[in-house]
Amino acid sequence: MKLQTYISAGKIQEKVAELASVIDNYLGDSEAVMIANLKGSVIFFSDLIRAMKSRNITTDFLSTESYAGTEHTGTVKITRDLSMDIAGKKVVLVEDILDTGLTLSHIMRYIRDIHQPADVKICVLLDKPANRKVELSADFVGFTIKNEFVVGYGLDYYEKLRNLPYIAWVEEE
Repeated sequence: MKLQTYISAGKIQEKVAELASVIDNYLGDSEAVMIANLKGSVIFFSDLIRAMKSRNITTDFLSTESYAGTEHTGTVKITRDLSMDIAGKKVVLVEDILDTGLTLSHIMRYIRDIHQPADVKICVLLDKPANRKVELSADFVGFTIKNEFVVGYGLDYYEKLRNLPYIAWVEEE
């Protein structure tokens, strides 16, 4: 397997700062909850909340299973639920990539129906609209990418390569 740099670490950090500013403006002085879907979004999420200026945010995590290797299974299972009450609060759900949309649409329905926040917005580092299987879009998008398999900065290849500080596309040899 050969890796080709797709988005540099520097460009990612510039975009994270830009997204943090836009989300800060959206939240204003509201009490809000930033939620990361583990595992892939944890690096992006950490950098994003550190770049935010808001002092009224709390953080929480949920975890889902929907992929087997590099393929979406077609089903989404919540394996770790939120640990705090988010009813009536503004929520920003942070995800590494919006690909098929199956996972995020399931999470959005679940959060709205079960946890009843005042509002939920989606923030993704990467948006891959060419692969979308459901009608869903993110409110805050870092980069729109073509339909390539990418790794790094939290995105994995069989649980490996999440630790790359940049995003690379995988060139099969």
